[in-house]
Amino acid sequence: MLYTNLKHIETAADYAKIISENENVVVICGRMGPMCIPVYGIAEDFEDEYKHVKFYDMEFDNPESEVIRNLPEVYGFTGIPFTLYYKKGKVAKATTGIQKKEQVKTILDKEFAVKITT
Repeated sequence: MLYTNLKHIETAADYAKIISENENVVVICGRMGPMCIPVYGIAEDFEDEYKHVKFYDMEFDNPESEVIRNLPEVYGFTGIPFTLYYKKGKVAKATTGIQKKEQVKTILDKEFAVKITT
């Protein structure tokens, strides 16, 4: 179990359901380590600002997280966390390792921009 304030994904079935039922999803797959904890905190900070995005975590060492570890988008990643940005059930962006708040915001703004119609 990850000790974050994010919603947790514990099974591959839950992961599939969340990705299929929500248009904009961020999943951070990691551990409670020095490279991962800051990324969880950034996601927690953005939950209020990006209400149209669902933020989750998933434990990297959980056998169920093989659904993330085996994605072609993370092939070659050597650091954790794996952060996946899903748009309409498809990976829109994937990053590895620690991220700064500005980097995450740039991705959120690009991949999940709210289009204003007049």
